Amino acid sequence: MHEPHTPSRSRSQRLAERFAEVRRESLELAAPLSSEEWVVQSMPDASPTKWHLAHTTWFFETFVLPGDPVDPAYSYLFNSYYEAVGDRHPRDVRGLITRPNADEVVAYRVKIDEAVLDLLDLGTADNDVLDLIELGIHHEQQHQELLLMDALHLLAQHPFSPSYTTAPVVQSASHPGGWSGYAEAIIEIGNDGDEFIFDNEGPRHRSLVPAFEISDAPVTCGQFQEFIDDGGYDQATLWLSDGWGTVKRDGWSRPIYWRPDGSIFNLHGLQQIDPNQPVSHISYYEADAFARWAGHRLPTEFEWERAFGSDDPADAQVRSGEVFHPVGPAADATGSLGSVWEWTSSAYSAYPGFRTAPGAVGEYNGKFMANQYVLRGGGYLTPVGHVRTTYRNFFHPHTRWHTGGVRLARDL
Repeated sequence: MHEPHTPSRSRSQRLAERFAEVRRESLELAAPLSSEEWVVQSMPDASPTKWHLAHTTWFFETFVLPGDPVDPAYSYLFNSYYEAVGDRHPRDVRGLITRPNADEVVAYRVKIDEAVLDLLDLGTADNDVLDLIELGIHHEQQHQELLLMDALHLLAQHPFSPSYTTAPVVQSASHPGGWSGYAEAIIEIGNDGDEFIFDNEGPRHRSLVPAFEISDAPVTCGQFQEFIDDGGYDQATLWLSDGWGTVKRDGWSRPIYWRPDGSIFNLHGLQQIDPNQPVSHISYYEADAFARWAGHRLPTEFEWERAFGSDDPADAQVRSGEVFHPVGPAADATGSLGSVWEWTSSAYSAYPGFRTAPGAVGEYNGKFMANQYVLRGGGYLTPVGHVRTTYRNFFHPHTRWHTGGVRLARDL
């Protein structure tokens, strides 16, 4: 999970630079939000901005730094799910944590930042500690994406649809569509490389992938509008049983941020729907129903990795700091990574030979391998460096506040 180096000052220096950069970036992402918006929790699945900033700090304090905590209460307030560390405040009421206030959380961050940088400056930390710091950096980047997802859901509740950013909206090009075919093959799946990976991306193993075709572009808003216009949300035969139950119970009739007047809410505020933009913020149930309506299916995660495993993610449409909405691929592109996370039909489970890490950090991924589905690719809120073809994102099938989209597949 780390660079193949023995303990050295050079690795410590590299991590110090990266640590400082990522920690600074989190505060920059939070800056457009008001102090009131730092506290509010818009639904049980979301967390307040202040909590994200405090939790990622608690992670470094708890797993990296020796000695007494800054405040023993923080372990209870800002522990997420680490049972081995102790009790924690319930997730669905994080928005009621009014104290510590925002200034105190920022001061907490400063104190822990100084301690971690001092540790790295000494150059004496062994590889186990450096591994934890590296994991903490990537963990914070995951929370940067969550912070923006949660902020979007929060702002969407406001009656005046306020924007997070004043950056201009980018229109997507019209893509002609098409399919790419792949013959049956036994391929290598997963990542055992020398660069950082999360534990759920390995071990690398062989998998038989039957012949298939996969679409050259994600499904667009215009295509999804056709599904809606054809009564897609009213036809029980298109939906999995649990999905249909969710549609009826929650009154779904369109993606979560679409409005009845043909507009869509995103971090740029209220916009007219761009028919060429990849559809996003849809659940697994909606993605599966659309695929069924279109006469196709969702790809497995193994098909997805077969199709994109050799792609260079350097051109992926990840968070740029300027565009906070999905953008479709160029008209002549045959693939596009990093605009929306793409649902697969694969249940989130362990690869053969997977073992959780010892201690509390072993709870990071493995304990969630049930009742969720894998998404691949990366979304428009995903940090640079978190788009790689082995990355396995995962969510429950009914969730849709994240940047889930859909790409179609079919048997060959």
